[in-house]
Amino acid sequence: MEISTVGIIGAGTMGNGIAQACAVSGIKVVMVDISDAAVAKGIATVAGSLERLLKKEKISAAERDAAIARIKGSTSYEDLKSAQLVIEAATENYELKLKILKQADAILAPEVIIASNTSSISITKLAAATSRAERFIGMHFFNPVPMMALVEIIRGLQTSDATHDAVHAMAKALGKTPITVKNAPGFVVNRILVPMINEAFFVLAEGLATPQDIDAGMKLGCNQPIGPLALADMVGLDVCLAVMEVYLSEFGDSKYRACPLLKEMVAAGRLGRKTGQGVYKY
Repeated sequence: MEISTVGIIGAGTMGNGIAQACAVSGIKVVMVDISDAAVAKGIATVAGSLERLLKKEKISAAERDAAIARIKGSTSYEDLKSAQLVIEAATENYELKLKILKQADAILAPEVIIASNTSSISITKLAAATSRAERFIGMHFFNPVPMMALVEIIRGLQTSDATHDAVHAMAKALGKTPITVKNAPGFVVNRILVPMINEAFFVLAEGLATPQDIDAGMKLGCNQPIGPLALADMVGLDVCLAVMEVYLSEFGDSKYRACPLLKEMVAAGRLGRKTGQGVYKY
């Protein structure tokens, strides 16, 4: 299946990042959001990002202009009808995603593939809410989308081979490296990453080392670009805690219990960079 136009629902951080990746790769984009202001902000973000790439001489002025010209902003789901693939990139909220997916499902032709950019919600469960479960898939892009090479392609229980193959090929066409994952809480990357962050909090709580030394140890010993505690501050301690709680309830395994110190810091409102203090002060 040839994917020449991609519909994107959501013009926020992930949505406009996906739009940029598609447009730069020669794919037309229809980016839909609830208001003209949200759409305009999304397109302005892409324009600013492309401008920075131009200044760094990563793209030419002609390439920048062509990429921007490939993006059409809209507040109407009707405009998604020209797409062969529609990617939902709304906030990580099950009820909201469900509402959006049902709306899109109702107006799209039966052969159109729908993907969700969820980082935690069950693809099998989302697929079951549509009339095209075999043509539903997860495409988990990583932030910032234009820079990050990885896309997790998540197969729900119902996802067909043809759907997987079309989306896998499309991810490669964007210059990304796709990995194929079965549906499970946290998929692959976050399933490994967040418990590692949680373990770093246990190490900190036990007083084994300072935050600086824990982070230095993981950076220098495991070749990680950022230490787990600094990463937790970036992600948000509340987000890390919420993910651990999902794992504990979904898997029912005590190895996913959240560190009491992590809970305590969230209760104190020390959520990381967004509040000015987490493990570190900002």
